[in-house]
Amino acid sequence: MKNIKAVILAGGLGTRLYPITYEIPKPLLRIKKKPIINYLVDLFLKAGVKEIGILISENFEGDFIWWKKRYYPKKKIKFFKEKKPLGTLGGLHYLKKWISKNSFFFTNGDELKKIDLKKMRDFHRRKQVLATIALVKVKNPQDYGVVICKSGIVQKFLEKPKNPPSKYINSGLYIFSPKIFDYHPGPKFSMIETNLFPKLAEENKLAGFKFNGKWTDCGTWQRYEKAIKNWR
Repeated sequence: MKNIKAVILAGGLGTRLYPITYEIPKPLLRIKKKPIINYLVDLFLKAGVKEIGILISENFEGDFIWWKKRYYPKKKIKFFKEKKPLGTLGGLHYLKKWISKNSFFFTNGDELKKIDLKKMRDFHRRKQVLATIALVKVKNPQDYGVVICKSGIVQKFLEKPKNPPSKYINSGLYIFSPKIFDYHPGPKFSMIETNLFPKLAEENKLAGFKFNGKWTDCGTWQRYEKAIKNWR
């Protein structure tokens, strides 16, 4: 794992948690007295990832600098600034040189996850694809990106379908091979879920790794409250 880096997406506006996210970026909101992003950083560090890049909004640069000094002063954590929101995919453009020639993890910054990252990495290598999505089974798949797989290869990626054909959803955690940048549109607003994954699925270059670990979305007030009450 020492050659694999990780990227955390933390530059979103957090509109569903207004007004608190006018002042505090969503990944720095607390669950059990600890910022959400800490759970993600700790997940990667525990698995042996040595370097972490975090995509942040330029407006909250000071908040994240303070956060790193308090919690991870000696860890290799590098910030990449977005001057304006670029969606879940656009900002990745700025990390191309930093990522170099190795595969890397990529995660949303507003979810809690407990997953065996080494097993996911090994699965990704076996499938020889450009991207692998960590899939989790939920009761309300219509609220998320639903994935249909055959032998681990994604056949369809459906974003928030009204009648979901599966209960396995996109957990917001991925492994990307460096060739993923051949599909990147550049530093403009774009979304992984709509501008990248459907195309990769059409070309059989997208895999789905089903895991039995824990997962919680903190993106709305209702889900955030549930996470505070139930996360262990």
